[in-house]
Amino acid sequence: MLSTFRPPVLISMSEIGTIVSLVVILVGLLWLFWRAWNGREVERRVIFLFIFVAVAAPILFPIQFEETPTKIVKDVFEKMESLPEGSTILLSYDFDPAMAPEVQPMANAFTRHAFVKGHKIVYMCLFATGQGQLARTFDEIVEPEFPDVIDGIDYVNLGFKAGGEGVLNVIVTDLEKMFPTDVNGVPYSSIPILNDIESAKDVDYIISIGGGRPGIKEWVLFVSDPGGVPTAGAVAAVVAPQLYPYYPNQLLGILGGVKGAAEYESELMNRYPRFKDLSAPGLKMMGPQTMAHIVVMAFILIGNLLYFRHQRGERQL
Repeated sequence: MLSTFRPPVLISMSEIGTIVSLVVILVGLLWLFWRAWNGREVERRVIFLFIFVAVAAPILFPIQFEETPTKIVKDVFEKMESLPEGSTILLSYDFDPAMAPEVQPMANAFTRHAFVKGHKIVYMCLFATGQGQLARTFDEIVEPEFPDVIDGIDYVNLGFKAGGEGVLNVIVTDLEKMFPTDVNGVPYSSIPILNDIESAKDVDYIISIGGGRPGIKEWVLFVSDPGGVPTAGAVAAVVAPQLYPYYPNQLLGILGGVKGAAEYESELMNRYPRFKDLSAPGLKMMGPQTMAHIVVMAFILIGNLLYFRHQRGERQL
């Protein structure tokens, strides 16, 4: 009986997509350069259309770059990694749906990392909208990937509490006073994970995910500094520069924007291969973002080349 010959697959579909995206963008840039070099005007609408193509192509034909975490991101990761099994992590969802595309991937990655290390998680929100974003983490990460974790033992959802800075000012000394029950109405004293936690000072690590007010600055002012609790932040890219002065003395590290999310996801996948085939939205978003940045830099380069060519021509006249 003759066996069926199957030729080896030399290139994957993702690699084909990468090649197609790069070819489309390169050809477009060459066309724009040729047109401008020959003195033909390039309309603004063409530039806008090309930016659209540069972003859409990596989405239709996915490009995924491998990320190497910067120190400010790796410090957040290594703190979670170095804590002994069974440590308690407090994750505060301090953001709304408008900020979710950038910071939801970070929140999901923190939950994955904490549970794979055998840590316990205390969830809470300073934003009312954070409760809906937290529900996404349960739907996308906790239930499908960690079905064995038990509510009240491995994690607890304390929900949202109005009051902003006032909430933080209370929980630094008395967590139960502000959260007498969890989100399901279970009394604080009946939740095993909280038996040894009287205040926020008793948790091992705090990560605030957000960027508005109240947010990471308020966590530093009212909890991290007075309570001496190791704290990190995860924010949208536009907020990150405001927090850099707090690093590394008051914040262990900062994840900023899609880039920070992608770096954390990449490090998590490298350390734990079980996550390689699971969703990594931060890494997926870096493809279109990187290509858009490359195109913008190419426009700047082309513009400068044509400017100096024009100046040289005028001097010769």
